[in-house]
Amino acid sequence: MAGPATLEFTDSNFDREVINSPVPVVVDFWAEWCMPCRMLGPTIDQLAAEFQGKAKVGKVDTDSNRDVSVKFGIQSIPTVMVFKDGKVTKKFVGLTNKEDLKAAINAVL
Repeated sequence: MAGPATLEFTDSNFDREVINSPVPVVVDFWAEWCMPCRMLGPTIDQLAAEFQGKAKVGKVDTDSNRDVSVKFGIQSIPTVMVFKDGKVTKKFVGLTNKEDLKAAINAVL
C-alpha cells in the first residue's frame, strides 16, 4: 500500500536502513486498520518521491513489527519520526500536514 519510492522498514532491517543511514530518514509508524494512517499514506508517498536521493521515506507496520514499535514507544498511530545520524530529530503524533513534514525534513538536510 505504498508508492514506488516509499520504503518498508521492519524489525529486521530498521537498524541498517534507519539508524545507520547516511541520509536523513522519515519513518511513518502505521497500521492497515488505522483510518488516519491511511489518510496520511498519500502524503508519505509524495514526500518519498520528492525527497528521493536526499532522504529515505518509509513505513513501519506496527502490527507486524512490534519490536521496533515498542523500542520507540509508539502508543498512537500514525506517528511520524524524522531521524538523522540514528537519532530522532522530530516526532509527529496523529494526522500531520505535508508542509510540517517537509519543514522537518528540510531542517535536517
